[in-house]
Amino acid sequence: MNRRKFLAFLGTAGVTSAISTARVAEAAPHTFPYYENSFGVLHDVTRCIGCRRCEAACQEVNHLPMPDKPFTDLAVTETRRRTTAYAWTVVNKYEVNGQPFFRKLQCYHCNDPACAAACFAKCFQKLPNGAVVYDGSQCVGCRYCMVACPFYVPGFQYDLAWDPLVQKCTFCEKRLKEGKLPGCVEACPVDAITFGKRSDLIKIARARIAANPEKYVDYVYGETDAGGTAWMVLAPRAGAVENPPDDLAVTGSEFSQLGMDTHLGTQPMSEYTYGALGAVPMIVAFWPVVFGGAYAITKRREAMNKAAMEKVKQKAKDGIVEAIDAAVRKIEETEGPGAADRARKAMTEALKDHEQKDSGHGEE
Repeated sequence: MNRRKFLAFLGTAGVTSAISTARVAEAAPHTFPYYENSFGVLHDVTRCIGCRRCEAACQEVNHLPMPDKPFTDLAVTETRRRTTAYAWTVVNKYEVNGQPFFRKLQCYHCNDPACAAACFAKCFQKLPNGAVVYDGSQCVGCRYCMVACPFYVPGFQYDLAWDPLVQKCTFCEKRLKEGKLPGCVEACPVDAITFGKRSDLIKIARARIAANPEKYVDYVYGETDAGGTAWMVLAPRAGAVENPPDDLAVTGSEFSQLGMDTHLGTQPMSEYTYGALGAVPMIVAFWPVVFGGAYAITKRREAMNKAAMEKVKQKAKDGIVEAIDAAVRKIEETEGPGAADRARKAMTEALKDHEQKDSGHGEE
């Protein structure tokens, strides 16, 4: 491929890439179908006692390694822990208006998951039952999903050198297929986490708020946050709060004290990530062509320079041979054939020695 053809191809590919990126960005809204009858879980923070039985059940049903400290050690809730590749659900202790409360953390299973939109290998999938699941068979370990997740949930198996995977709560999707509850829900002794159809859970949450307005913040976290999530949270209206803000979703208040992001808005995160990261497949395919073409041009130039140098050397050699022949003929005319033969032999050997020295310097 010569330089002109390569640049022409590069321009065509660049236009194609730009058009493809624009189409991806155009198609970003409503990236994933909304499943009206999907399931969800409502976490009522006012009921959670921090027993960590949900943690133990999650480890058991998902065959995850046991932690260094036993689940009976409740002091670990004092530390602000995050989910990891080997701990898909954790319970932390918080203070809300000066009073202690516990909150369970796990994947929120977004209606329109940013992790799935960011994954160009299509390892994540939103299922009709509400679960966001991961298939690592095509994972390249880019960890874009971890960057895209607004809840910082996915964990990466950094300790595995050859086949590390991204790991997170699966919504116990296999158990759902068997008609069972998620492990954490089944293990909760105080009904702090309620499983059911997402639409029904929103009604349940609204009913609890209406029945006890002094107990709950009038907002269901996850109903619309980040486009809506399968896991939703009710926060306690604890302590005496003077002039409570009207818009708790924006100002933070109790939800912020529970360590929850109150500034996600109602737009799905995938609408921010899909346009940019959706172009990654084109980039992945395009840049090897760019560098491959540049490499081909460089090698072609090297070959042309080498051929030109060889041509110059051969021309110089031919000139030397002609000079030797002329000198030998002159010697033969003046001193006879014997002297001419000795002169030719000496000059030929001298020429060979010179060529060998040149060759040695060239290799160095």
